[in-house]
Amino acid sequence: MEMSKKPVYKLTLSAIFVALATALSLIKVYELPLGGSVTLFSMVPVVMISIMLGLKWGIGSAFVYSLIQLIFGIALEGMLGWGLTAASLVGSILFDYIIAFTVLGFAGAFAKKGYAGICAGVVLVVVLRFISHFISGGIFIASFSPWDNVWFYSLCYNGSYMLPELIITTAAAMILFRLPQVKKLMAQ
Repeated sequence: MEMSKKPVYKLTLSAIFVALATALSLIKVYELPLGGSVTLFSMVPVVMISIMLGLKWGIGSAFVYSLIQLIFGIALEGMLGWGLTAASLVGSILFDYIIAFTVLGFAGAFAKKGYAGICAGVVLVVVLRFISHFISGGIFIASFSPWDNVWFYSLCYNGSYMLPELIITTAAAMILFRLPQVKKLMAQ
């Protein structure tokens, strides 16, 4: 059995990539006042797990990453002090953390289609993450909207950091998955 097929190898690689994603999530290009930020390639390691090791490992790793981001949201961003109702807090936890970051694990869904499938998978999961934040903003965080149209506010607010994240993550994936070293790692 090849080394890369062993569960210990996959677990170790996943742990390293989740740790890298977590460290990168702390490097913020800019941060919004109610959560959300443009980071330095923080989603790339998580989507790489899914593309390299498959959906099972990708979704599992992305779920672990979502829990870490939730802890950061509570500890670093003060989410519990936002004055949300219990229902809004639960909704925000689900849509802004658990769902939003776990969907990144689906990036490998089209990996067997080659380079185009990899790029499509990355774009898809970042768009799904945006949709999750958009829903949360329109339903659970609506009380913070200074505009009458909470859905338009959610679109603008969440789009202001998710569009740059989409561009950064997709560009990084496009470059990384063209590198011979990454191709060799994926072939193992």
